Amino acid sequence: MKNKMLVGGTMLMLAATSVLGAETASNNQGDYYRSGELSVDAFGTGSLGEYTIQHLSGPSVRQNVRFGVGAGINYFITRNIGIGGDAYSENTTGAFIDSASANLTLRLPLGQSIFAPYVFGGGGHQFDMAQLWFGQFGGGMEFRFTPHVGIFIDARAVVPNETKYYGVGRVGMRFAF
Repeated sequence: MKNKMLVGGTMLMLAATSVLGAETASNNQGDYYRSGELSVDAFGTGSLGEYTIQHLSGPSVRQNVRFGVGAGINYFITRNIGIGGDAYSENTTGAFIDSASANLTLRLPLGQSIFAPYVFGGGGHQFDMAQLWFGQFGGGMEFRFTPHVGIFIDARAVVPNETKYYGVGRVGMRFAF
């Protein structure tokens, strides 16, 4: 009834406000993770070999960890299921790209929050140290500051076809479109 009492420009202004209000509400935290989302990652890596993982100690980690940088791209077909690829380098003396892989990701945003744990699995090819194929699986957490910018942290177990397994951790920025 209240809207019927308004006239002319006031009613138009109220309608525009309610439309803008609805638009603002649609950009709430529930929209931080969307279907049809394309994202680009920039990250740092740290790798540990099988022996170090089995004998975890401060000195062992400090002596054996390898650091690097990488980039990735992801596309979420639905809000929860995505495909992606990444490549990174930890060695400046060998091949430009040490490792490249593709993954299937299952992302589970926690209700309407900015947090989304995820698990993934896939495979790829290692170019440096030894040329080999590998499978991998892992999990992580993403934190979105806005619907388009966030950070993530994850870890993966890499199981090569010819050498011993190793672990890779990543920390980075994610830019979603």
